[in-house]
Amino acid sequence: ITGTTGETGITGETGITGTTGETGTTGTTGTTGITGATGRTGTTGTTGTTGITGTTGTTGETGTTGTTGETGITGTTGDTGTTGETGITGTTGETGTTGETGTTGTTGTTGTTGITGATGRTGTTGTTGTTGRTGTTGTTGTTGITGTTGTTGETGATGPCCTGATGATGATGTTGETGTTGTTGTTGITGATGAAGINAVSGSLFIYNTSMQTVSNGGYVTFDTAAIITNPPFAFATGTDSITINESGRYLVQYSVSVGATSQVCDCGIPNAWYMEYAGTAIPGSAYVDGTPLIGSYTSYMINASFMFDVESSGSALKLKDLGGGHTLNAAVAGSISYANASLIITKIG
Repeated sequence: ITGTTGETGITGETGITGTTGETGTTGTTGTTGITGATGRTGTTGTTGTTGITGTTGTTGETGTTGTTGETGITGTTGDTGTTGETGITGTTGETGTTGETGTTGTTGTTGTTGITGATGRTGTTGTTGTTGRTGTTGTTGTTGITGTTGTTGETGATGPCCTGATGATGATGTTGETGTTGTTGTTGITGATGAAGINAVSGSLFIYNTSMQTVSNGGYVTFDTAAIITNPPFAFATGTDSITINESGRYLVQYSVSVGATSQVCDCGIPNAWYMEYAGTAIPGSAYVDGTPLIGSYTSYMINASFMFDVESSGSALKLKDLGGGHTLNAAVAGSISYANASLIITKIG
């Protein structure tokens, strides 16, 4: 029989650890071997030409559709077959060349611009009335007499030796009396008021003609439209050739006449000439002429005239007279607008 184990003896102290030895030196790394050269890439094979596409066969006639049969019983699904290998991709054909671009057509030429018509002459401006004289200025009154100056005080005596104290200032003399103010001159007489200017408008007339008419050599123009008439001083009846002036005074007159090509009544070569009469007498300065004879011409001619004259004896007629062999005044219409072939404006300005 084994006896009981005796108690474990006390563990002895741990001995001192010895010093660690020095680490040995690391060996040098060997050199890397040289990398071998890469082999050359093989040349690519040439692409084969694309085969010619066969012609498409004619499409057969469509057969008649049969009657739909009864739906059969659905069979069991078969196993999925293995996927076939992918066929080789055919080579791509060469791209065809692009056709040339057609040439651009030439641009049409621009039409010429029409000639601008001539501008009519501006009428004359009425004269300005004279200014009245300024009245004389009244005389200035006389200046009053200046008063006498007061006497100056006496100077104090000078002190002995050195400069003594300043003497007292003498008393200021009395101020002289102020002279009397002169009387104010009388106001001058106010000058007379100047005469009224001659540019005050106190009556006007505007008439014109649109219908065709033939004026004989030495004949008068008639007017078919009265646009503006102030009565007095004017009286006029449409369709006539006379404008009656019922007041004496100064008048500004403006007239125009338009004649067409080859419109002269007589073959006498007299130019396109007109003037105005009052009481049967030609008014000086009222005659105007277009110096080109109209025979054989293909152009329209227009007279624009203006003048002033004084009426001393009222109640007579003013008329526009043909002095150029007679002419035809043509009618012209554009849409709803009728063109005037003669017109007359008269303004009383004094």
